[in-house]
Amino acid sequence: MRVVIVTESFPPDVNGVAHCTMQTARHLAARGHEPLVIAPATAGATATSRSSGTPWRPPAASDPVRPPAASVPYPGASGIPWEPSSGSDPARPPASSTPYPGASGTPDVFESAAPCPVVRVPSLPLPGYSQVRVALPSRRLMAALIAHRAELVHLAGPFVLGARGMAAAARLGLPAVAVYQTDLAGYARTYLGAGENTAWRRMRAVHSAADRTLAPSTAAVRDLTEHGVERVRLWPRGVDTVRFRPGLRDEALRHRLAPGGEKIIGYVGRLAAEKHVELLAGACGLPGVRVVVVGDGPSGASLRAALPGAVFLGRRTGEDLARLFASLDMFVHTGPYETFCQTVQEAMASGVPVIAPAAGGPLDLVDHGRTGLLVPPHDADAVRAAVGALVADPARAAAYGRAGRTMVEGRTWEAVGDQLLDHYDEVLRGRTAVAA
Repeated sequence: MRVVIVTESFPPDVNGVAHCTMQTARHLAARGHEPLVIAPATAGATATSRSSGTPWRPPAASDPVRPPAASVPYPGASGIPWEPSSGSDPARPPASSTPYPGASGTPDVFESAAPCPVVRVPSLPLPGYSQVRVALPSRRLMAALIAHRAELVHLAGPFVLGARGMAAAARLGLPAVAVYQTDLAGYARTYLGAGENTAWRRMRAVHSAADRTLAPSTAAVRDLTEHGVERVRLWPRGVDTVRFRPGLRDEALRHRLAPGGEKIIGYVGRLAAEKHVELLAGACGLPGVRVVVVGDGPSGASLRAALPGAVFLGRRTGEDLARLFASLDMFVHTGPYETFCQTVQEAMASGVPVIAPAAGGPLDLVDHGRTGLLVPPHDADAVRAAVGALVADPARAAAYGRAGRTMVEGRTWEAVGDQLLDHYDEVLRGRTAVAA
C-alpha cells in the first residue's frame, strides 16, 4: 500500500506528533508498505526535500491515473477549500532524475534516519514559539501525492499543512484517515484567552472531510464527538518497552542529580505555558525532594525562577532520556490538555510511579491507586500532596511502578501499528463498497 503521511511535525522536532509519525512510518515500511512523509521544512533548512535513501519507484507509463475527486465519493468533501500556491512552486513532479518532487538526493543527518522518503515544504516559525514550524502554501504537496501514486492519505495532527493535505486528497479522490493529536482549542485558551470556537471550527472541517478520524484516548473521542465530528474511532499510542525499561536505573546519575540522597521527582516535556510546569513549585519545597525538569521551550526562563532548587537538564533524547526516566523516583505530569500523554507511558514502561491531572489522556493511562495518582487539574496543592504521599510511602510508590510496567508491556508500537493497518483496510473496503 502506498501511503502518504502529511504531518504538521516530524523529527528532528521533539513532540508527540513527530514521534508518532516516525513510528507510523517505520511500521508501514517494516510491514512492506510504501510510506512517504510530507512535513514542514525545519529551522535553518531549505525547502528542498531530502531522501532517506529508501528506493522509490517512479510511476510507470502504464500505471492508471487517479480519477478526479467527483468520480469517488468521500465524506464531507466540500468542507475544506483548496489553497493554490505561489507560482514559484512546480505544479508537477520534475523529471525522474530525482526520486520525488523537490528532492536533492542528498540525505541529511535527520532524514537519513527516516524509514522512507521525506518531502519538506516551505515553513515559518510560529511567532513566540520558534520550535513550532507552520507550513506555507506549496504545490509540492499535490505533486508529491501524484508522484507517489498514493492509495491513502494519513493526516497527522491536521490543522495547517494537514488541511491542505485533506483538500489535495479530496481533489484526487483519495481516502483519508485523520489522526487527532493536539488539543488546539486548549492551546488557544491558554495563549490567547479566546479562539476556542475558531479552533474547533477548523478542526471540525478537516476531520469531517476525512473518511475516518482516529483519536488517542476516550476523552479525545468524546471531545471530537461533542463538537460534531463523526466517524471517530479510538487508536491509542504505543511505547518502546525495550528502550524504556526499569533496568536502566543509574545510581551514579541519581547521585549527581541528588547528592544528598533526595527523592527525584521528574517532569519530561515541553516547557510551555499549556504544560503548567509551575505547578511543581510546591513539590520543590518538600523536604528530601529534588525536582528535575527535562525539556526546553519558551517558558524555560520563567520556570527557572518559579521552581527554586530544581535541576534543569534541557532536551534529552534516546538512551539518555530512557536512563533519566528509569532513574526517577516518580514522574509528575502537570499539563491538563493532553489528548494522550506519551511521557506518562514512557514513565510507566520505566517502572516509575506517575502523578498526572485527572483530565484528557492520562485518564486512560493512570489507574488511580494502582499505577499512580490522578489529581485535579491546575491544583498545585494537590500535586504537592500527592508527591508528599508517595515520598512518605516508598513501598507504595514502588508497587505503583511495578504495576505500571506490567500495564504497558503489551502496548508496543508494533501492536498499535497493526491496529492502524486494520483501520486503513476498513476505510479502503468502505470506499470500494461505495464505488461498487
